[in-house]
Amino acid sequence: MRRIGVAVTLSAMGVLASTLAPTTAPMAHAGTRECAEGRSQFVPDSPPALGRLAAPQAWRLSTGKGVVVAVVDSGVSANNVHFPAGSVLPGKSFVGGSATTDENGHGTALAGVIAARDIGEKSGVVGVARDAVILPVKISGGEGGDEEQQRSANLAGGIAYAVSAGADVINLSLSTTGDRRDVRAAIASAVKAGIIVVASGGNREQASEASDGMRYPAGYPGVIGVAATDNRDVVTENSIRGPQVDLSAPGDNVITTFRSWGDCVYSQQQQSSSYATAYVSGAAALLRQRFPSASAADISYRLTATASRGSRTARDDTSGWGVVQPYEAMTAALDSSVSGPVPPGGVQRPSPEAQASAVDLTPAQDPRAPDRAAVQWLLLGSGAAVLGLAMARMLRRPSRS
Repeated sequence: MRRIGVAVTLSAMGVLASTLAPTTAPMAHAGTRECAEGRSQFVPDSPPALGRLAAPQAWRLSTGKGVVVAVVDSGVSANNVHFPAGSVLPGKSFVGGSATTDENGHGTALAGVIAARDIGEKSGVVGVARDAVILPVKISGGEGGDEEQQRSANLAGGIAYAVSAGADVINLSLSTTGDRRDVRAAIASAVKAGIIVVASGGNREQASEASDGMRYPAGYPGVIGVAATDNRDVVTENSIRGPQVDLSAPGDNVITTFRSWGDCVYSQQQQSSSYATAYVSGAAALLRQRFPSASAADISYRLTATASRGSRTARDDTSGWGVVQPYEAMTAALDSSVSGPVPPGGVQRPSPEAQASAVDLTPAQDPRAPDRAAVQWLLLGSGAAVLGLAMARMLRRPSRS
């Protein structure tokens, strides 16, 4: 789908920072308590992002059923009530222990955004691809290790495992300025395997990532890079600008799963591309179920071509092609009249009308036409002769007085 931009090469290991450490700020709901370990609570409100993305409409066409989404992060707490048996696979941990545990909480929050199950009236939390299956790939958060170092050391291996384990979508809510050969190769392998890869475009909150510019893995070919919007669907200053941004999605006031203890509201004070990335991964899962034989490039094209934006003809480094719209992505007729990104193959697709067989309106040549014409002239001539003789006889008759 692109890429323009200059690779910024750091050391072989690079410096990899998660785009967000989960916050546990007080919920913005009267009567609720702060999210705290060991104390389950639920938020009855529906996540605001679901309305902004028209998820209820999209669910009439697809819920992500049967689609496997790999969350390469800090693990997923599979004992959260929003993840019944079968909704979270065993996965793999690269840092010891089980991938279905999450000491950090970041991976569980992402998994909830993507595929949390509805548990009834006590909680409004549900994922955008509510029937998708989560494959947890734990690359950080293990006991006794530095999380950034763990992420850096295990990212390429985590992506490779997701490919081998049969993921349909890979969610990478992390970013770095370093263009690493091992990560680039792992991403290339995923793209070649037909997997939809979605990654964060970067957050400004880390001092090392304060300036705009290319971020990875979002900047690698075939990856959908994501920026975060506020409640007005506007990308704010917290998101990194750069050529890696393809789409934007909600990233504030995210109501989602909180480790083993129900729900929590994250990112209340600022936007986070971590959660925006998860919303786009969920949208990709909806399209993967809807179009099971489509290529990853075709699905990426649908997501970008139908995104909501001011100018239909151009992207920018702030919001990419605009805010993702999964319902429109599943229902749009993408023909030659659609403005925006270049479709896979590099040429504008012909319209369905142009693709249909043209109807030849020229009359077919009749091989017996000359014979029929001769007969017609003969009959016409004979008729004229008979008429002439009759007229002559009438003129020769004597008149009667």
